[in-house]
Amino acid sequence: MNIRTIGLVIGREYNTRVRKKSFLVLTFVVPILFAALCFLPSIIMLNMKEQTKEVAVVDQSGIVMPYLENGEAANYYDYSSYDPDSLKNRLEAIGKDILVVVSPIDSASNVSVQTFSKKPAGVDFSENLASRVSRAVEDYRIKSYDIEGLDQIMNDVKARTQVKEYSLGKDGKETVSESGIYMIISMVLGMLIYMFIAMFSGMVMSSVIEEKSSRVVEVLVSSVKSIDLMFGKIIGVALVALTQFALWILLTAMIVGIGGVAFGPKLLQGMQGDNAAQMSEMAISGTGLHMEDAVAMMEDGDLKTVLTTLGNIPWGQLIIAFFIYFLLGYLLYASLFAAVGSAVENEADSNQLQLPVTIPLLIGFFIALMAMRNPYNPVVWWGSMIPFTSPIVMLARIPYGVPFWELALSIALLAVTFAVCAWASAKIYRAGILIFGKKSTWKDLWKWLKQK
Repeated sequence: MNIRTIGLVIGREYNTRVRKKSFLVLTFVVPILFAALCFLPSIIMLNMKEQTKEVAVVDQSGIVMPYLENGEAANYYDYSSYDPDSLKNRLEAIGKDILVVVSPIDSASNVSVQTFSKKPAGVDFSENLASRVSRAVEDYRIKSYDIEGLDQIMNDVKARTQVKEYSLGKDGKETVSESGIYMIISMVLGMLIYMFIAMFSGMVMSSVIEEKSSRVVEVLVSSVKSIDLMFGKIIGVALVALTQFALWILLTAMIVGIGGVAFGPKLLQGMQGDNAAQMSEMAISGTGLHMEDAVAMMEDGDLKTVLTTLGNIPWGQLIIAFFIYFLLGYLLYASLFAAVGSAVENEADSNQLQLPVTIPLLIGFFIALMAMRNPYNPVVWWGSMIPFTSPIVMLARIPYGVPFWELALSIALLAVTFAVCAWASAKIYRAGILIFGKKSTWKDLWKWLKQK
């Protein structure tokens, strides 16, 4: 290999790609999308407030109406003295949106609820109504036992158990930890490295196919060795990837910062007071808990636990490992994708050859999903050692703690596998890049690989 020639190819590949409209569009659009994801949950919650519903209630049980308090979501009106059948067709005439009919109390001390409306009442309204009715029935049942203080006794016997996790260091020191934090970080890292390796490796294959189909490669190989051309292309795209990645981080931080200053106070103001209480109640109602029960389960130490867990994560090791595995994983798959690209003349013909190369990457992603819940599973361990899956799986394991020797062994195996695959890909690339008018098969690739 000629280092100077490879440098020229790298420069050409880099300059060509960063000047493309697609590069510029992705560079500026992706940070906007990332920033939108940061603000989207708050915006959705801020705008999820619906027009207040006017609700007519026929309470045949006699116990539910006191629990239906008016709020921003709905105003309840007592129509218990009216016949439900006569009200169904007169909702618009009486200025109501929904008719709620609560049945009489049955022998099991229970009631059924029916709603009637021209338009669907909505899941939030139905869940909120069900929660209020359930509370009314529970209180009625408690009172029916005629035991003094039974409601307090029932509240006292409810168990609110929380499990606190502690990690033991080598010196036996205990530190608070939270598996949910590890799982989230593991999931994010696994998805990021899978996405980047797949995207930028595919970019190498597309570049090779583009040059081959346009016959530009015939001019290039007349003055540059094919192996220099392949490695120059791979490294050039890698530099483009790192440039784009750095710009994404910078621009996303800027957009989020500016958006936070401009819209942050407004979003926080819109989520205060009744809106916040209503949204919290709707979120909690889906769990089957009462508001006071949920509040009781929230302890002041939760935030401290999260912060302590984040502090226990080896961030330095994690960041260094991310770049090492991204670089080696990209180089490994980019060399394989370059070999596939050299054997075909268009994207459609690449599917048959590309599938066996893509499958290990997908397997690595699925094993990483398993690692989020059980990082010490034997399948996960082997997935973090096998070079074709280790870039994704090992990163998913690191937040939980990985011995240094395992990390070193995994990286060494990945580096050696890359060297072997790069050598094999270079032989295939050299033969396949100048073959036109023939649909290549795996048998052809094997034949090119055996050529001296």
